Amino acid sequence: AGGGQFCTNPGVVVMIDGKDTQRFIDAAVSSLAAVGAQTMLTEGIASAYRTGRDRMAGKAGVAARFTSSCEQRDATPYLLATTGETWLANDSLGEEVFGPLGLIVTVKDQGELLQVAHSLAGQITCTIHMDEGDSAAARSLLPVVERKAGRVLFNGFPTGVEVCEAMVHGGPYPASTNFGATSVGTMAIRRFVRPVSYQNLPAELMPPDLR
Repeated sequence: AGGGQFCTNPGVVVMIDGKDTQRFIDAAVSSLAAVGAQTMLTEGIASAYRTGRDRMAGKAGVAARFTSSCEQRDATPYLLATTGETWLANDSLGEEVFGPLGLIVTVKDQGELLQVAHSLAGQITCTIHMDEGDSAAARSLLPVVERKAGRVLFNGFPTGVEVCEAMVHGGPYPASTNFGATSVGTMAIRRFVRPVSYQNLPAELMPPDLR
């Protein structure tokens, strides 16, 4: 959506390697092949996308699963894949590429999955895809990702937001508790509020909320 220009674009997929790994990659490639070029917000953003894409694709241990070409302000999808071992050995793989680029990280087991989760920098969102058989694995993963992200989703995709008191748009602490960092939810109105302090104000003149 939006040429990957949503700030919650799910750019990294971490999955335990198994019989469904290639099926997932094939399905992703098939879907991406049907996506045409989209216009980026600015030429600078488009240029930065191509630079970031080439930097990521050029890393040792990273393989291209779907490639495309784009120029000027156009952006087209790019899908890369690597292993958990490579990810853990290269911090730069966690750096954001703003645009329609995805990186699949296949890990050996639940232990390596947790290592990758611990290595994440602050995120706006993290999603856990699971079924009933994954409850134990999800239970061990949740305490990690809830400290990495301001929104934790289950079996869903950002950026679905609802204007409600429970919604916040921010990364890990302290951003998720800072109303100045949220653009959605009822707390967002505080971004436009100017605080005023009163000194030695007679009680009868106090605003009702302070009485």
